[in-house]
Amino acid sequence: QVQLVESGGGLAQPGGSLRLSCAASGFSLDYYVIGWFRQAPGKEREGVSCISTNDGSTYYADSVKARFTISRDNAKNTVYLQMNSLKPEDTAVYYCAAGRIRASVQYMCQFDYGMEYWAKGTLVTVSS
Repeated sequence: QVQLVESGGGLAQPGGSLRLSCAASGFSLDYYVIGWFRQAPGKEREGVSCISTNDGSTYYADSVKARFTISRDNAKNTVYLQMNSLKPEDTAVYYCAAGRIRASVQYMCQFDYGMEYWAKGTLVTVSS
């Protein structure tokens, strides 16, 4: 059974950090784009950060560059999103998603293109 399972959401103070994890089971992440999307209340879903398992290339939305870092543990079939210097505007439900490579990692992530598998979502709240 193909499954993406997230963990690591919760409450953080502004300036704080959280790490999200996304474990894939039932399929190998070889030749996939996998990453994180988020949806804040009243806003459209947006691509936050993705990584290509083919060549390790990454994409970051402008709003998270230099604050978030995506990484992958091949042995664990798991992808991580380290979120530092969190801001209240980072508050959203974060979804892990994966799709076989059909275009550049930037295109697939920025335009939510071709993502086949989705996790249920985890809430990240940044508030003092």
